[in-house]
Amino acid sequence: MVKNPRKRQKTGKTRHELVPLGTNLRNDTSKDDEERRLENLLFGVPYAPEKAGKEITIVSDEEAEDEPHEVGREFENLLDSDLFFVDDNAGLSEHSQAPQDHVRSDAEDEEEPIIPGDEDEEISITRQEIPQQPKKTKAPAWTDPDDVNVQVSLASNNRLRKLRDAPSDDTVGGREYERRLRRQFEHINPTPDWASIARKKRERGKRRRSSVSGSESGEDGVPELLASTTGILGTAKSRPIPPSTLSIERLRDANQAAPADGEIKTVAFHPSPHVPVLLTASADRRLRLFHIDGLTNPHAQTLHVPSLPITNAVFHPSGTSILMTGPRPFYYTYDLQSGASHRSPRGLWGTTFCSGRGDQGATIEISSFNPTGDILAVAGRRGQVHLVDWRSGAAQVVGELKANANVKSLWWSKAGAGELMGLTEDSQVYVWNIGQRRCVKRWQDEGGFGSRLFGGDSQGKYLTIGSNTGLVNVYNAESTIDLEGGKPKTLKTIGNLTTSISTLRFNHDSQLLAIASNDKKDQMRMVHCPSLTAFGNWPTSSTPLGHVTSVDFSRESEYLAIGNTRGRVLLYQLRHFSQQ
Repeated sequence: MVKNPRKRQKTGKTRHELVPLGTNLRNDTSKDDEERRLENLLFGVPYAPEKAGKEITIVSDEEAEDEPHEVGREFENLLDSDLFFVDDNAGLSEHSQAPQDHVRSDAEDEEEPIIPGDEDEEISITRQEIPQQPKKTKAPAWTDPDDVNVQVSLASNNRLRKLRDAPSDDTVGGREYERRLRRQFEHINPTPDWASIARKKRERGKRRRSSVSGSESGEDGVPELLASTTGILGTAKSRPIPPSTLSIERLRDANQAAPADGEIKTVAFHPSPHVPVLLTASADRRLRLFHIDGLTNPHAQTLHVPSLPITNAVFHPSGTSILMTGPRPFYYTYDLQSGASHRSPRGLWGTTFCSGRGDQGATIEISSFNPTGDILAVAGRRGQVHLVDWRSGAAQVVGELKANANVKSLWWSKAGAGELMGLTEDSQVYVWNIGQRRCVKRWQDEGGFGSRLFGGDSQGKYLTIGSNTGLVNVYNAESTIDLEGGKPKTLKTIGNLTTSISTLRFNHDSQLLAIASNDKKDQMRMVHCPSLTAFGNWPTSSTPLGHVTSVDFSRESEYLAIGNTRGRVLLYQLRHFSQQ
């Protein structure tokens, strides 16, 4: 019998593919920027710095106790550099001084574990460093020490004779040879006009900032920029603007570095002319801060407040904090110096603000600081106006005012002794004396139908009232609070718009008034206040305004910011004020 031959098992040869060194180093998210930069030098891997910004989630101690806590994962998302540092007897390192923040991305707001904090409600903060302005003499990245010993003969080479300053020049050192080559290159290829203009703008902004800070420092610019408490300083007298033409130039969008995902609700510049910061609040419940330089407008910081749909955000008159309000019976404050956030407790205002979210009247959207920032006036339900003491820090209600109808807008008069004015839904204007806690004057807005918005200037010259029909009544501010006079008369009724007025904003010297409506596209006009006429050259039919939701001037009217429903913040430069 023939035995079946034993089948030989095939053994496949293992193929080892050669992988170029550094191929697997591209998408490793565990590496820091220093390691990525080293891989770029050694292996040629493209250097892609990690996305700037850290988002910090802060919850109260009570909320932290209610959530499950996983043992052993406290330091899961911390970098090694945040856990250890080397004590070199030269002072603490930067990582030892900074708080150990919990890092997470915007997309992981609801998935990542949160750490306990000292605040009352959840709020996320994203920080991004503002690039430092280049110094006047920037040091080279690398220098060759042998350049000092190099000697070059200019007379012996025909091509180098043009570098001589005099016919007798012959031998020069390496550094001098480099300087003359650079000079010859700049002579043949002069600096283009666009670069010269940009350089002048950058230097002008640098001089303006250095006038307060004294000299540039190598420390992080974000805390110094946002924590500035210089206050509102005096500005130079402005030249009169001709009523015929408005000199304006469009710049890069203010929020191009960090676009908003939704409608822009509020734009506001910092009240100090020496802190070029713009605030934007959008429908994605995020508040963003930008450093406005007219060129790149870098993104400075982002605050995410999941529990509050932000519809109004303003800087405190001192410039040290931000007040955020919306259709909720509480508000948020954010301190720019310490980076701490605070949420007011529910039911703070008494019986008119104790209702839940289902009550349409339970809101703190309509509020206004007095010029010194000591008192915050908040419109409640059934004509109530609450006065909150802001100096104590506890936000205690110290008084109440009463109107016969719901208050739709509040404004602190600059013309008199700081009277508070309220516009009701029946077009009545109430003037309250805060010291006496009573109404001292009441009058009816001319036209008497559909008045919905107050607007006044910082000089105490004008008071404007916008209506649902698009008309804007302009009054003399002193006549509106004059107790001996009767009903004030309008200086003029501006009728350039036909839809409901949603924005009224004066510039710093009361020469310009911006009026806008968000009911229709491209509904915005710029009014020359001395003549009370609208400029004819801007905006034009090609100006990409969209549905304008908010407008604000910078402290010295150098910039004009316009927010719209597409999430963009258009930025314009007013040449009349930027050239002073």
